[in-house]
Amino acid sequence: MTLKEVKELLEAEIITGTEYLEREVKTAFACDLMSDVLAFVDDKTLLLTGLVNSHTIRTAEMMDISAVVFVRGKKPDEDTIRLAEENEIAIMSTPHIMYVSSGILYSKGLKGAQIVHK
Repeated sequence: MTLKEVKELLEAEIITGTEYLEREVKTAFACDLMSDVLAFVDDKTLLLTGLVNSHTIRTAEMMDISAVVFVRGKKPDEDTIRLAEENEIAIMSTPHIMYVSSGILYSKGLKGAQIVHK
């Protein structure tokens, strides 16, 4: 699924990263605890979260996540946007809650990220 399809399905606003809309995502991971994000390893994963701060972008950077969708209509501050731009991470904001956002994407074939058990 491309980020453009994600945008359309979630009725999302692109905050930054319009130039990345043709990027493909193969899985999604939804959470507000960034420590949980560190528990999985998957290529081309989309992160859905309600945590709107630079820590989210730093975590996405560490895990090579190329796009973040903020749920519940949340929008990041300018510093967070700037950090995403520096790291070539697309940011979207959807009016849907996390559960609904996840369900929409799952129903259209986007699978959940795999947890790595150590």
